[in-house]
Amino acid sequence: MRSGRPLLAAAALSAVTLGAAYTFGPQDGAAEQRKAAAAPGAASELATATTAAAQCRTDARYPKRQLRGIWIATVNNIDWPVRTGQTIARQKADYVKLLDSAAERRINAVFLQVRPASDALYRSGLEPWSKFLTGTAGKDPGWDPMPFLIDEAHKRGMEFHAWFNPYRAAYDTDVSALPASHPARVHPDWVVKHEDRLYYNPGLPAVRDHVTTVIKDVVRRYDVDGVHFDDYFYPYPGRGTRFKDGAAFARYGNGAKLADWRRANVNKLVAQVDAAVHATKKHVKFGISPFGIWRNKSNDPAGSATSGMSAYDSIYADARHWIRKGTVDYVMPQLYWPRGFRVADYDVLMPWWAKQVEGTGVHLYIGQALYRVGTTDTPAWTKPGELPAHLTRNRKHPEVRGDVYFSATQVRTNPLGAMDRIAKAHYSRPALMPLIKGLGGAAPAQPADVRLRAARLSWKSSPGARAYAVYRVASGGVDACSVADARNLVAVVPAASGARQSLPVTGGGTYLVSALDRLHNESAATRAILP
Repeated sequence: MRSGRPLLAAAALSAVTLGAAYTFGPQDGAAEQRKAAAAPGAASELATATTAAAQCRTDARYPKRQLRGIWIATVNNIDWPVRTGQTIARQKADYVKLLDSAAERRINAVFLQVRPASDALYRSGLEPWSKFLTGTAGKDPGWDPMPFLIDEAHKRGMEFHAWFNPYRAAYDTDVSALPASHPARVHPDWVVKHEDRLYYNPGLPAVRDHVTTVIKDVVRRYDVDGVHFDDYFYPYPGRGTRFKDGAAFARYGNGAKLADWRRANVNKLVAQVDAAVHATKKHVKFGISPFGIWRNKSNDPAGSATSGMSAYDSIYADARHWIRKGTVDYVMPQLYWPRGFRVADYDVLMPWWAKQVEGTGVHLYIGQALYRVGTTDTPAWTKPGELPAHLTRNRKHPEVRGDVYFSATQVRTNPLGAMDRIAKAHYSRPALMPLIKGLGGAAPAQPADVRLRAARLSWKSSPGARAYAVYRVASGGVDACSVADARNLVAVVPAASGARQSLPVTGGGTYLVSALDRLHNESAATRAILP
């Protein structure tokens, strides 16, 4: 941290070069379009629309800025690749299916697991190719997936966040089975064999440096929008086996208690990665998706009124520290329990997390358990309205700036129709990305020469624009509040190459276009005129 889609118009999908535009709207008459677009004073009326929006009354049902994400898990081929050893064409096709199903529900961010266990789903000189690509660790798959994965997300107006697991070294304890170049074989002193996994020792400065170097390498070489950690730090309790880090503790503990030292190790890595990411590319976001319970109130008066596992005490993850120190841009707690669940009630935990980020500048997104919808272990998950109700609850807490769903496969399979319900009730309009202070960027120049002709909107390209926001005011009358929330937002259009941008449109009223940089800093909006 630097400081304290709609009914999918089929025509639009093919009309925008290198992009996809998602539009909606009633079929109003063309005569109304022409009349409204030709209204006098069009150029000046919207010049300060976005800056005046803060004084406008907005509707919480139509947030203008909201992160809507999916996790794409590669470990054990959960989401992608679907299986090992596929052809490149099949891998690409399966990925596109996942993104298209997400785009239909107006998802705007992808969190893809690029490093499940000290391996790489991209070409790396630091760690071997992941076995989840070919079935054999270290085997070259014949292509570098990363540019394709990023480009396809960007074509659909989605951010791409590279998801790393920092400490997992291998999915079994047989070091000899790893490629000879694997860091765990090159540096056997880095690893701890624990139950049925191999872990890097978080207490070693060399481990922190290696993880940071791996992440810096990705940020430097690829056009990622974010770096993401999940909830795995020190191992989960499992069978209760003691984690054998005694030698490192003896060397680096400096008289601290073991639990405090372990938390400090994680905090050091988080701060180190945060600094490295933003020193490499200031605009890249860094955030973590911690386990949903920081501490229980029975352990700590500052904790939540819950009685489940404490991340602070069990896996030494102190998310409250990261928030207070500003070493993350966002937190995304995994609130994988329903409302009314006694041990960990969603209606208790979500407000608790909202309170933690209040006034800090750290953004809060909620990790939602789409994978549990339709399961029978908890009666609430058998109800199609449970997950959509979480988002309704979120509206009462403006600190909640979005939601991310685990995982992409269930977004496509849509258990109990839950994602369709969410799209209809909560994502009926597109959304811009929330703005995180301190990441830089600036609004591009206001679009010029915005014209409406024969059901096609076009405008001159704005230098530096990554995308454009298109609004339609059905009544025809516009003022500074017309762009204050998403009620009139019909499309977020990824920028195409060339001197002009265009979008097929339907419906009457007045059209407005603003320009967005990669962080979605927004220019003033320009009203369309008739040729």
